[in-house]
Amino acid sequence: MFCQPFPRVKVLKPFRSLATVLTPPKPILPQRATFEIQNGPSYQGISFGFPKPISGEAVYTTSIVGYPESMTDPSYSGQILVFTQPIIGNIGAPSPMKDDYGLYRFLESGKIHCSGIIVSDYSAKFSHWSAIQSLGDWCIQSGIPAISGVDTRSIVTHLRDSGHAMSRINMDGPSVEQFSGQELVELDGLVNYSETTEKVPFTNPNTRHLAAEASTKAPFHIPSGPIHVALVDFGVKENILRSLVSRGVSVTVFPHDYPIQTIAKHFDGVFLSNGPGNPRMCTAAIDNLRFLLASYEGPIMGICLGHQLLALAIGAETNHLRYGNRGHNIAVEDKQTGQYIITSQNHGFAVDPATIPDDWMELYTNVNDGSNEGMCHRTRPIMSTQFHPEAKGGPRDAMYTFDNYVIECGRFKVKSAIRTAENPLAWVKNLPRERVIDVEEVKRVEKVLEKAIKKQEKKVFQETGLFCPFMA
Repeated sequence: MFCQPFPRVKVLKPFRSLATVLTPPKPILPQRATFEIQNGPSYQGISFGFPKPISGEAVYTTSIVGYPESMTDPSYSGQILVFTQPIIGNIGAPSPMKDDYGLYRFLESGKIHCSGIIVSDYSAKFSHWSAIQSLGDWCIQSGIPAISGVDTRSIVTHLRDSGHAMSRINMDGPSVEQFSGQELVELDGLVNYSETTEKVPFTNPNTRHLAAEASTKAPFHIPSGPIHVALVDFGVKENILRSLVSRGVSVTVFPHDYPIQTIAKHFDGVFLSNGPGNPRMCTAAIDNLRFLLASYEGPIMGICLGHQLLALAIGAETNHLRYGNRGHNIAVEDKQTGQYIITSQNHGFAVDPATIPDDWMELYTNVNDGSNEGMCHRTRPIMSTQFHPEAKGGPRDAMYTFDNYVIECGRFKVKSAIRTAENPLAWVKNLPRERVIDVEEVKRVEKVLEKAIKKQEKKVFQETGLFCPFMA
């Protein structure tokens, strides 16, 4: 069982270079904006992002650092993110440069995923060696609303006492009293300010299949070492991929609803990623996991949403937390050793530990609210965590879980001895090296898969005389 602590391995050091500062977008016309909580208070501030009204679930993070990583975390999809750290923006927006594996060095995905951000004090001036533009310019270019000058302490207190709630950002029009007549003439014609003060209705993003929106649209492959893992993408963070490939694991990433049970036998392990939204929306993934657990004997690891989906697949239940756990400083107890680790977390749903089957055991517990933070099978190499052991940003106390998983994958690779002279996964070299979102690229990948399937079916027919579909 690989849920025991294991010495940490050396991770890759970040590549340090001076970033080139981008040309800023057109100057934005300052305007008033309001953050409104459904059936709750409203807070007036100043817009410094893209001026458009939006709606989403109000959540807050207690993270002191790492706002670029939080904003690009796919798990924040559909949410308006409130920062408890008073000053935000002082390190600007980092460069989208990539490392040797083709993964973003300073971001957790290729775009901002939260619907909007709320800060107390926005720092328009920034200073950091990796920054290329200000936070405000980044939000404008990404089409993300942002408000400063509001009482974030009051917002957090309300959410803590009243629970999770829907919210919206409204544009109240330009602050024309700041400008003289001539300045208004010069500013006339700008497109980056809101010309409407209409309010959007409150909407609940958890009624959408957010994991499907965040997932890759076709498989892609990141080559590394001899161990080969299949990762189901529900909105995977870059550092989860990096935590695997930096340990010598080649990763083939599949869409959220891919029938992973049909091809898992050719991999040394299966990994279930993090992702946004209500886990019960992922009905296809839950059904696939049930078949996977019944047919696959190799190591399985899940993180965050992957943990919740694994729990639902084994018959456990999940519930919506009162206000969720989001931050880089959340204490978790290891139920086996009695030790405590500090973790990075970002989730609004949790597994009900009372519903975990007897052949499974609760592995971690949240010290603050007693919620479940992980589980593992009693006899099989399967485990999952609600927290984020890859921690970017955040502490690295739980990085050993990746070490243990990779060790189990190596053991299974040797034990299974299923590899043949002709690698049944040789076709992965023709897959793209990054997340697929382009429609034409999806069609190309589908052709690669179709060709590989037909080749394997022909090989089986020649050897056995039986028509046995490779993907059946």
